[in-house]
Amino acid sequence: MDNLLSNNIWMMLCTALVFFMHLGFSFLEIGLTRQKNTINILFKNVFIICVGLLLYCLVGFNLMYPGFEEGAAGFFGFAGFGLDAPLNAEGTLDLAYNEGYTYWTDFLFQGMFAATAATIVSGAVAERIKLGAFMVFTLIYVGLVYPIAGSWKWGGGWLQTLETPFYDFAGSTLVHSVGGWAALVAIILLGSRIGKFGKDGKSLAIPGHNIPLATAGVLILWLGWFGFNGGSVLSADPELTSLTLVTTSLAAAAGGVSCFIVSTLAYKNFDLTMFLNGILGGLVGITAGADQMGPTDAILIGTIAGALIVAGVSLVDKLKLDDPVGAVAVHLICGIWGTLAVGIFGNLAGVDQFVSQLIGVGAYAVFCIATSFIIIYTLKKTIGIRVTEAEEIEGLDIHEHGMDAYPDFRMNQH
Repeated sequence: MDNLLSNNIWMMLCTALVFFMHLGFSFLEIGLTRQKNTINILFKNVFIICVGLLLYCLVGFNLMYPGFEEGAAGFFGFAGFGLDAPLNAEGTLDLAYNEGYTYWTDFLFQGMFAATAATIVSGAVAERIKLGAFMVFTLIYVGLVYPIAGSWKWGGGWLQTLETPFYDFAGSTLVHSVGGWAALVAIILLGSRIGKFGKDGKSLAIPGHNIPLATAGVLILWLGWFGFNGGSVLSADPELTSLTLVTTSLAAAAGGVSCFIVSTLAYKNFDLTMFLNGILGGLVGITAGADQMGPTDAILIGTIAGALIVAGVSLVDKLKLDDPVGAVAVHLICGIWGTLAVGIFGNLAGVDQFVSQLIGVGAYAVFCIATSFIIIYTLKKTIGIRVTEAEEIEGLDIHEHGMDAYPDFRMNQH
């Protein structure tokens, strides 16, 4: 019972830290975008966490953990609507149904992860997507796509039953790339913001309105990642949880330093936003194998992730795509890198593991690209996904919400 209590307290603390990450995502997104869209972005982020939890309760949790029967294909399963806590032989709640924490703790911890995939997309499509279209997308992607994808590994599905099981400790692919693939599809179908690319096709900077807030967001996310990765140990095991927090922090630090050095060499200035995204890239990169790496491995993974951020941001610009917060570089590119790194570094390194990692990356790419394209393209052809030119120029806060995040500031400008 003592172990159950300590494990459960740790898991609930980690749940709170992952919940806190949604504030970090909100701060980062509004800081890197323009003042006139602040309310719109905050509304989306609040909507995601509220609706995400409700959907995960109604269908998501039992889609993600359907209890695949032995011999099942492991692609799709559903254990029924709503939450139904397991009972023991006496007909009372089985407190240790997962050998370490309660059913209710498990649901809430996993539910916090579920909303993150849509939050990643929110940043990529900021400042130009119709709010109604984004909400419909969130309902389908968080309610159905994410939990089905999650069941393939964390729910005991087909990727877990490979001869060498696919490994993703805390979600470099299952959370970050699932969101990253959808973000990529969305920005392709949505198009760039007005003024992002000049007549010659050259990418033009659209500065965020509050970089201090973006910095606070990244530091909050780093703190929240202690719950994201630390909670994925699924126990309060002292050695494994502390190792996981060390590798997480070292990768984040290395990612930040690597990114600012590479970007400084490339662009001849000390870009804080690159530094911040490098930290996030390191965090995403270590997430797949944080429990399997030593300190040196974690630093190498973070260092490479930081360099990939610079290359990824440049690639997105060259492809004439508009990603205001760098979500594709951070969550997709570094998510793929972190997943493959499990087969290169750490305790699981080997050819067989690397091949399994490649299979997993490919499977999630096909599934997420196909489903997100169907959802977003259908929305584009029906209700539309892009606001009007006038609405975009004047700001979504006034047009879609009828309010201003900084009314006194705006009044003082006139």
